[in-house]
Amino acid sequence: MDLGIRGKRAIVCASSKGLGRGVAEKLAEAGVDLTLNARTEAVLRETAKEIADTYGVKVQIVATDVTTEQGRKELLAAEPQPDILVNNAGGPPAGLWSDWHEEEWLKAVNANMLTPIYLMNAILPGMIERKWGRVVNITSGSVKSPIAQLGLSNAARSGLTGFVAGTARQVARHGVIINNLLPGSHETDRIKGLLEKTSETKGISIEQARAEAHAANPTGRFGTKEEFGAAAAFLCSQYSGFIVGQNLLLDGGAFNSTLG
Repeated sequence: MDLGIRGKRAIVCASSKGLGRGVAEKLAEAGVDLTLNARTEAVLRETAKEIADTYGVKVQIVATDVTTEQGRKELLAAEPQPDILVNNAGGPPAGLWSDWHEEEWLKAVNANMLTPIYLMNAILPGMIERKWGRVVNITSGSVKSPIAQLGLSNAARSGLTGFVAGTARQVARHGVIINNLLPGSHETDRIKGLLEKTSETKGISIEQARAEAHAANPTGRFGTKEEFGAAAAFLCSQYSGFIVGQNLLLDGGAFNSTLG
């Protein structure tokens, strides 16, 4: 299926591996030129080369921390007029409510709420002027179904969700479409860390923790970055123009609801 975005330009944050890389690969497959961002230059450079060699698109990298003002300036200097923005950031650490104090809260809100908002504020005027744009924010299934030990993520990402709910409806008339993708458990480094935490807490092996997690999902498995990337690419396509301010849950049916 031709997504109608060949030749468009995209910024994909946190895209050296995991879900961000899955999105970058599917956009590249659709013919989109990429600006990839992550903090570790060596891994980012390797990812960029593999994607460019495989799909024949232009790929540039910006190895920087976009949760800082300087990092965002560097990213936007490299690609000041993206047609597509994919916001993505690793989640804050798991723990108990009593573990988190001002420093932890400020870091979580900055990374998972304010940084994507700042990037949207920077690129939306250009998209509005050009009468076309797509923004996809990778948040978390915990926005709909809170995970107790991920309270920092639950709260910060919910704040971003609220911002998008209003903003998406203000810019849609200009051909600028904003939506959120809510991943459940996918085969990423993040899930490995959570399995390790479960293993430690329950006193079971990581293999047992994985088996329990698989059994708890209707599909009997975790999602893949390819599945996630394809969903994101569709939301970035020419066909998503009537999908506005939505929160698409990709969790294998783990959230049990008729209407959501």
